[in-house]
Amino acid sequence: MALISSDRRRFPCEPWKLVEDIHLPGDEGTLETLFALGNGHLGIRGAHSTRGDSEHPGTFINGFHEIWDIKHAENAFGFARTGQRIVYVPDANNFTVSIDGEALSLAESTVLDYQRSVDFSSGIYEETTTWACRSGATVTTAERRAVGFDSRGCLGLELTVSADRDVSADITSGVVNRQDQAAEDHTAHDPRRSGRHASRVLLPLHLQGTDGSLRLAWETSESRQRIAMAVDHRISVEGQPFETLVGEDESSVRYVLPLQMGKALVLEKAVSYVTAASGAPIGRDVLPALAVLNEAEAAAEALVNEAAAALVPVQTVFAQSQAHYDQYWMTADIVLVGQPEIQQAVRWSLFQLAQATARVDVAGIPAKGVSGSGYEGHYFWDQEVYLLPYLTYTNPGGARKVLESRHRMLPEARVRAKELNVEGALFPWRTINGLEASAYYAAGTAQFHIVAAIAFAANRYSWASADANFRSEIGAELLIETARMWASLGFFGKDGLFHIHGVTGPDEYTAVVNDNLYTNVMARFNLRAAAALEHESIAETERMMWRQAAERMSLPYDPHLEVHSQDQDFMTLEPWDWNTPKSKYPLLLNFHPLVIYRHQVLKQADTVLAMFLQWQDFTATEKQRAFDFYDPITTGDSTLSACVQGILAAEVGYGEVALKHFTEALFIDLDNSHGNTIDGVHIASTGGIWSSLVCGFAGMRDQGEVLHFDPRLPANWEGLTFRLKVQGRLLSIGLSQGSIALSLVLAAGHSESSLCVRVRGHNVTVGAHTVTVRLETVPVPPPSIFPTQHPTAEIPLIGSCQGARA
Repeated sequence: MALISSDRRRFPCEPWKLVEDIHLPGDEGTLETLFALGNGHLGIRGAHSTRGDSEHPGTFINGFHEIWDIKHAENAFGFARTGQRIVYVPDANNFTVSIDGEALSLAESTVLDYQRSVDFSSGIYEETTTWACRSGATVTTAERRAVGFDSRGCLGLELTVSADRDVSADITSGVVNRQDQAAEDHTAHDPRRSGRHASRVLLPLHLQGTDGSLRLAWETSESRQRIAMAVDHRISVEGQPFETLVGEDESSVRYVLPLQMGKALVLEKAVSYVTAASGAPIGRDVLPALAVLNEAEAAAEALVNEAAAALVPVQTVFAQSQAHYDQYWMTADIVLVGQPEIQQAVRWSLFQLAQATARVDVAGIPAKGVSGSGYEGHYFWDQEVYLLPYLTYTNPGGARKVLESRHRMLPEARVRAKELNVEGALFPWRTINGLEASAYYAAGTAQFHIVAAIAFAANRYSWASADANFRSEIGAELLIETARMWASLGFFGKDGLFHIHGVTGPDEYTAVVNDNLYTNVMARFNLRAAAALEHESIAETERMMWRQAAERMSLPYDPHLEVHSQDQDFMTLEPWDWNTPKSKYPLLLNFHPLVIYRHQVLKQADTVLAMFLQWQDFTATEKQRAFDFYDPITTGDSTLSACVQGILAAEVGYGEVALKHFTEALFIDLDNSHGNTIDGVHIASTGGIWSSLVCGFAGMRDQGEVLHFDPRLPANWEGLTFRLKVQGRLLSIGLSQGSIALSLVLAAGHSESSLCVRVRGHNVTVGAHTVTVRLETVPVPPPSIFPTQHPTAEIPLIGSCQGARA
């Protein structure tokens, strides 16, 4: 399945834009994701604004969610109790344009010319369509939209209409509550998709509109979160709105006026959203007390007034977006020489990273950013392992705030730890509000490794930023509480080794195992990092326990194959039948979990990921043999896998394989290769693209004595350049065939400084003047040879299952 890369006439290759030049039906939901806009807090899908021309339109606010009681068919102690799901907030991206009585739409009208684009350099969406109207007029509509950055709750929409003759124009601008519209629940056949609520979610609190202005507020039925929006309209010609209507599910402002030949009509729609945590109850089944009702009304009115006060003009929103990206690309851009299609896709990925993180502030990063409802808007381990490397080295202040959001969840994490009979803190596998929301514990709660991911990200941020306050306060508390969890979860066995049993690693096709290698390796890191802290809350006996557990950590190894085993029993499992038809992938949608669990087959990189993250702990031979063994049995059913496989392939010297995995990861969403881009951008995979370039092809490794580089530039690439923020300095890196160039970019007025890095084992001092280091070509190693495996058994192609993520 391919989309963008397969039709360059429809989607021309532009270095700084994603462009669609021809409108064809059938891909609307996917393209709404690809053309979406966001700032990490507020997101709007790239849907056509005309009614009937969109498939999955919507607007989202990070963290604004509804809850419900999870109903387990067979309950047990400690099962997740409260489901959480991101809410479609009332959507302002709605225009109906009628010319001489004809409502224009891509589905039913005659289109003479069409183009839409999203500009990575400005963050502005544009769509221009020329129509042949039944009245004989040729009419052009042009739309622009952007989200605010200084004003992170603001949205700017602009509609321009012009005609080649005098016409009558009837324009309606709407606000639609999409959350409570009837929609199909796709989770029955694909658990990766977001579900729907059976009852009404948004309850109206305040509905007011007059003279083209709307002031609206709702409250979620169960989580009791409140949202208010203010909408103002401005029109470039004389005239007042024909009518302003308000309703709990749809409100509108309508203009009916003559449009003169050659004179464009411009309608600007300024929108502001404000949210608030749970407020006073307003009653559901019985009439509330008057005082409570008045209190709720007063709170709603106050929230509406706050939204109105936050409104900024549309052109200001556009200017904020432009200013943000002017600054962003100075640090975040990654330039590839002589690779135009890859360059466009890389910039689209970096653009998505900005849209998912720029104004998150102290909150998590949903698995789909704010581009869609997939994975219910939950925060997973993705943000620590796949997104925070990018944030740490391009926007360290943003990385700190994400870690602060995890720190705020510590009270809930301590309670959850007690529920599972461990000490310290146990963070939820998937959450919005800090409570565990994973109803399938085998691929959810059992993934204790999220605890080490948070510790790892905190330690990386401390190392890369030199933020001493963070390290001694928030960072220390995260490391200590997570280390306590590991020390109590594991035990010293009869063999004298420290074991961690009953866990699931990153590979969700192998669940609830003993001594998952990735989990144990990351737990060892966590224990070592905590033991190295000088902190008053750490008793010396506790420090000794952590050190002993780390040094005696069980790391499964198969001496016959000379490969680290994914867990204690993985090498005893029956190999998967690789004659399984492609139509039966992803396996999680076609086989019961128990069928998958009893076979040697991976959903995603597991041991390979451990060897990338804890790079100092394994030899080159161990890494190569692990890659050679696990890469062929990894299905790639998870979008988190290809980037990691490519990074380790580059390190061991498999350049062509690394490029293949990288390209697969790069086009996961642009080509909709997993078939679920409709639900939002796989934002962790875009973070993996950054890591593939910086850690894979540039060979960057951190958390050692100094920053390391061991480049592996693909043979047909001319060059690769990027920048990293390291310990208060901006480091510029340029790769070409046979050399790496490094320099520090000094801000105006700053005195010259230096930074020590290591290139292929040699220390290099980098200052303002470029230092160039020659690089020898890395030979491709001969592939590993393994003893013959047992023959595979045929897998009956029946049944289906409920999986977790892809």
